[in-house]
Amino acid sequence: MSKVQESIDVDVPISTAYNQWTQFEDFPNFMDGVEEITQIDDRHNHWKTKIAGVSREFDTEIVDQVPDDHVAWRTTSGDVKQTGMVRFEPIDATHTRVMMEMDFQPGGMAEKAADMMGMLDRQVKGDLRRFKHFIEERGASTGGYRGTL
Repeated sequence: MSKVQESIDVDVPISTAYNQWTQFEDFPNFMDGVEEITQIDDRHNHWKTKIAGVSREFDTEIVDQVPDDHVAWRTTSGDVKQTGMVRFEPIDATHTRVMMEMDFQPGGMAEKAADMMGMLDRQVKGDLRRFKHFIEERGASTGGYRGTL
């Protein structure tokens, strides 16, 4: 398993950052390679990705979620094996630190080579930068799920 840890500071209140992160179907707007996410229910999502010309489909389950604090997930089916958590930490009333941790098991030779070259780290860092741009440009979330799982 490979581990990735990245963080970014965003210029929105914690509730705005957290609420946007719970809008999984909006992830294609800022996550490179994510083509579509279908939210099945409060805990389950189906993902379609295409990265470096390789298409993948997999399912995830939210295993722990506390509003304005964190969302943790794991894959439950498909070619992708990962667990992760995104945490939200208030810097002040209008700024939030978003911290992501992922454990990822590269599948094929191409994924293993990409992992060895640090491409997953760069992917996550880029996704967080795009999230920052997306949420700061909007200034508000597109929705929000405030339930605890």
